[in-house]
Amino acid sequence: MTNAPQSPVDWEPVPDPAAVGQPRRRFDGWQVLRVAVMVFGLLSLAFWGYWSWSVPFPAYPFMIGAPLFAAVVWYFFRSPRSPIETDIVGKTIVEVALVVGAGATWISIGRPVVGLVFIVVAALSGLIAFRRETA
Repeated sequence: MTNAPQSPVDWEPVPDPAAVGQPRRRFDGWQVLRVAVMVFGLLSLAFWGYWSWSVPFPAYPFMIGAPLFAAVVWYFFRSPRSPIETDIVGKTIVEVALVVGAGATWISIGRPVVGLVFIVVAALSGLIAFRRETA
């Protein structure tokens, strides 16, 4: 029933009655890969903050600050619920910068294979997400 009466304060469209009992989303392997890439990127930044400094004092602020900064930048410019409207080019630039930064952390601590594999997997994940957003 799509013409059900609505309250004058209810401005949302009427939900489809057939969709009420169905699950909201189906399992998506690409979305799981995307979340895994993001989590690994944040852990890479924390790992870099810990291993890059020989004395412990600067290590702890970098270990917490680098992933926190990346998460805040991602939230403001790349997140689906971002408070700042950004076009797809801006979102792509932010995501590429964050992925290359996280991959560069592995290269800087002497593990270039891990960094390059991460960049390739993140690029594949980002390409699939870009195609889904623009389709």
